[in-house]
Amino acid sequence: MNPAPRPRLPLLAAVAAAWLALAGAAPHTAAYVVDSKASSVSAKVGFLGLGSKTAGFPQMSGKVLLEPDRPNRIALDVTLDARALTAPDKVTLERLRGEKFFCVERYPTVRFVGEKMALTSDRKGTISGELTARGVTRPVTLAVSFDKPPLAAAPGEAITLTGTTTIDRRKFGMTAYSLVVGKQVTITLKARMVPD
Repeated sequence: MNPAPRPRLPLLAAVAAAWLALAGAAPHTAAYVVDSKASSVSAKVGFLGLGSKTAGFPQMSGKVLLEPDRPNRIALDVTLDARALTAPDKVTLERLRGEKFFCVERYPTVRFVGEKMALTSDRKGTISGELTARGVTRPVTLAVSFDKPPLAAAPGEAITLTGTTTIDRRKFGMTAYSLVVGKQVTITLKARMVPD
């Protein structure tokens, strides 16, 4: 009786290569946490049609997940402590913390969750997601830039993200003082992302 033919080496090599390709196709995830001491958010709004006032959110926390093999995916989750917001004067601060604006006693946090990233270059693009303030959630898109290419960062390397967007405060239930305070608010996020 003739022995069974041995599998051809080229066939075995092809199968092994296929398995290696499938293993290599698994997405690699880069995880970061927000360095709260080196991160902040500001919100700038027109005032009396002549100038502007800027509120600050110095206390924030969050996490970021990037998939270098899938550049359109991102999991950005940033939470601001609205109770710690700052303002240029005492009257403005009291109003911003009060019921007609952020109502911090009832809604102590502001949160942005980004789910989709579209890069226009290795360091610039947009992040689309949802902003929740005063208990209201609306879609928002950040125009973002990075201090270094986020998808090619070396292991253990921190990345700084800067993002800006403009919202209509009325859509978040902040309709007071419409003749004095502008409707459009420019938000700037600066987040230093440290490998987790």
